Amino acid sequence: MPRILLIDDDAQLGEPLAAYFARYEMQLVQALRPSAGLAQLRQDAHGGYDAAILDVMLPEMDGFELCRTIRRESDIPIVMLTARGEVMDRVVGLELGADDYLPKPFEPRELVARLQTVLRRRRASPVAAADSRLHFEGLVIDPTTRTALRGATGQEAALELTSTEFDLLHLLAREPGRVFSRDDILNHLRGHEAELYTRAVDIVVSRLRRKLEPLEAIKTLRNAGYTLALRAQVR
Repeated sequence: MPRILLIDDDAQLGEPLAAYFARYEMQLVQALRPSAGLAQLRQDAHGGYDAAILDVMLPEMDGFELCRTIRRESDIPIVMLTARGEVMDRVVGLELGADDYLPKPFEPRELVARLQTVLRRRRASPVAAADSRLHFEGLVIDPTTRTALRGATGQEAALELTSTEFDLLHLLAREPGRVFSRDDILNHLRGHEAELYTRAVDIVVSRLRRKLEPLEAIKTLRNAGYTLALRAQVR
């Protein structure tokens, strides 16, 4: 049963939401303060929690600083609850490494759907093959372990990618040279009906590009979309 950590200072939210999540075989645990939430994540760093939900408005530190702190220590999927659906809240959260966002007030079923999507993406792995890794000049992508290595052979360094960043990279790498529109990418990464927010794609692409430097891996085609510009290597 997936365990979800909710960090929200609304003491009236956790119990009814946990009861709702249980209907979908998900266990929800609430921390009322960021310090308590961070302590729980650190204590259960080896698989204790499968995802985290962060409110933006929190005591001690806001949800953005909390997201930044978690991202320095973990690649756990993060869904942020943004006040009134402010676009800037969404932009900042995604830039800091959140995997998805949901404006308050929200329907519990939609929150469950968002979490099911990020968890499904994280668990997904291709059918085993002799070598399912994707090899490019200066980059190796392993969809089985969900890791990416950058650098020359024998000198590779692992990239620290969020779940969404890896899924985007893997999507582009499966069909190098194909141009994916922003809507194509959203449809692949979301996995359920949601408001199309194309600015989110640009943010994730920008983050991924910075992590892939000095490789010029992702090419932008104006008014068309994005494509992986690396040359595939046959093994």
